[in-house]
Amino acid sequence: MELALPVLQTSAITRCFGTTLAVDAVSIAVEAGESFALLGPNGAGKTTLIKMLTTLLPPTSGSAQVGGFDIIRQAAAVRRVIGYVPQMISADGALTGAENLRLFAKLYDIPRPDRGRAVEAALRFMGLGDAGNKLVSQYSGGMIRRLEIAQAMLHHPRILFLDEPTTGLDPIARRTVWEHLLKLRSEAGATVLFTTHLMEEADEWCTRLAIMATGRVVATGTPADLKRSLHDPAASLNDVFAHFAGASLSSGERYGDILQTRKTARRLG
Repeated sequence: MELALPVLQTSAITRCFGTTLAVDAVSIAVEAGESFALLGPNGAGKTTLIKMLTTLLPPTSGSAQVGGFDIIRQAAAVRRVIGYVPQMISADGALTGAENLRLFAKLYDIPRPDRGRAVEAALRFMGLGDAGNKLVSQYSGGMIRRLEIAQAMLHHPRILFLDEPTTGLDPIARRTVWEHLLKLRSEAGATVLFTTHLMEEADEWCTRLAIMATGRVVATGTPADLKRSLHDPAASLNDVFAHFAGASLSSGERYGDILQTRKTARRLG
């Protein structure tokens, strides 16, 4: 009996910007159906890694396969099997939710006769069936995030990438988003890879995680296993994060990172 290959796998993938080493020889594997979190302080390389895995940025060296396809040689095939929700808002506030989805259906080359059904199904799945004809500018922050997830899943991707999907949301909106993501995994069989700065969010919603610091993966495992590794029954995921990425935390967030986070939070209301 053959063992199933990981749905996502990287081998010493590296990205340099001039003399700056943003991602340093990262090797990870994500199994089908997982909810996998990337944790790390700002500047750790999380977003750069996601941009390489979604073919938005070529690696300097190393390799990666996503959905069984090479991110360099088979980039078009990779894009067909993934969905991506960036940290910055991608929905157009001047359009209705349904209009945003129809635009993405066209971009995904969904056949014209199937677009209406695909849009309606995505709105229902994400709990937006009654809001499809409203302008997105009238949506709450949680509704916008759910719409963006609906956009990303229109073509039934195998892997969904989310870069800080709940930034700026209140606790109730965050839970609603994650309940829909759990439904996406359980009913559609999707694999979810996400970044977050909220340790309680990662602890509750991920099956496994990787902690990054200064461009490298410094720890991987389930939240429970990583907490046990500290040999402290009271250890939290915050303690795990501080233990493995503590050397990077003292440097603080960069001005640009703080500004970006605040902009996103304001736009989500």
